[in-house]
Amino acid sequence: MALAMAGQGAAAETLDTALARAYAGNPTLNAQRAGQRANDENVPRALAGYRPTVSAQASVGVSNVSGRLGANRGEIGGGDASQTLIPGSAGVSVTQTLFNGFRTDNSTRQAESQVLGGRETLRNTEMQTLFSAAQAYMNVLADTATLELNRNNVEVLEEQLRQTRDRFNVGEVTRTDVAQAEARLAGARAQVSLAEANLRTSIATYRQVIGVEPRQLAPGRPIDRFVPSTLTAAVEIGLAEHPAILSALHSVDAAEAQVKIAESTLYPTVSLSGNAAQVFDQQIANTRYFQGSIIGQVSVPLYQGGAEYAQIRQAKEQVGQSRLQAELTRDQVRAGIVTAWGALEAAKARVIASQAQVQANEVALNGVREEARVGQRTTLDVLNAQQELLTARVSLIAAQRDRVVGSYQVVQTVGRLTTRFIAVPVTQYSAKQHYDQVKDLWYGVRTPDGR
Repeated sequence: MALAMAGQGAAAETLDTALARAYAGNPTLNAQRAGQRANDENVPRALAGYRPTVSAQASVGVSNVSGRLGANRGEIGGGDASQTLIPGSAGVSVTQTLFNGFRTDNSTRQAESQVLGGRETLRNTEMQTLFSAAQAYMNVLADTATLELNRNNVEVLEEQLRQTRDRFNVGEVTRTDVAQAEARLAGARAQVSLAEANLRTSIATYRQVIGVEPRQLAPGRPIDRFVPSTLTAAVEIGLAEHPAILSALHSVDAAEAQVKIAESTLYPTVSLSGNAAQVFDQQIANTRYFQGSIIGQVSVPLYQGGAEYAQIRQAKEQVGQSRLQAELTRDQVRAGIVTAWGALEAAKARVIASQAQVQANEVALNGVREEARVGQRTTLDVLNAQQELLTARVSLIAAQRDRVVGSYQVVQTVGRLTTRFIAVPVTQYSAKQHYDQVKDLWYGVRTPDGR
């Protein structure tokens, strides 16, 4: 494309390097990664239901018993007595759930579905971030080029005004021609101020999304090689691969598991408990004994007030809601693909038309200027021709920008705008790596990165 920031050199930033910066440092994307790492911990939490719980207990105290010892009837004797004890105990207890209505099985399956859905949500966030970065990059280029055009237009109009005043001084034109030139120049200066404001806004967005100030930006180019060949193919790919759809389907799986979890409250619970303790000085001084037990327990719910039945019905309705949401997501993805495809095709046509329009307006402006020199055209005619050329050039810049952004948007809407698919040179973040590090952990409070 023709868009580029002035002053670009060997160290110019490319669109690929800007995407790499956004992929590595964008706070929205990094926050989503942190959220996914937290989501991974739901799996070991669910797996904890398969494992025993172990606790240790210890106690110690002081007990004093004092009183008067009585004698038997008819006997002389008895007296005061006192005994101080230091009762204590130390032991350990282990409880293992043997059956809980498949609650642990279904909780684990639900957590795994949530992890898989979270990965798709993370991939969707990555695509949105990369698309925002591509937009920000092209907006800076387009706004820079537009500002330069408007500044050049001011210079041209200043020269036009000077020439018009010279001609007015020798009586070739009227005061009206001078006023028209002055008005166009004032309007052009206002357009420069607007273009500067737009560029500052684009630079601020670039800094927000990509993380650095734009300096020397190389021309942006469309990624047509990653765009499907036809609209039908694009829709098929999007419906099969878009992470928003896949995330919604995993949400359906999680909702179905929630029904099973709710139903587990109606099943019996079977557990086994073991206790072992060493006891000291409980009733008699200087005594100790060992106490151990193994107890099996079965709990069968008969009626619990009806709340569990409401939870089951509620979970079933939420499954239906999740399925409808998945269908809605499919429709949204399909509509997005069609919209993006149409916008890309329109941008391609606009680029061709705008190029022809610029060429025609350049010829027309040269002709009007020549005719004005021999008195066949007025100053207003020249000003109008210059304005039409400026408008055509600005339209061409916008069309070129839309052409590049449109290609990225199509690839995003079909679910393939990832650094891996479009081959952005960056170290890939693996959500699976953290999951593998924590899913089987039995203990420990440090995260894999050392916190």
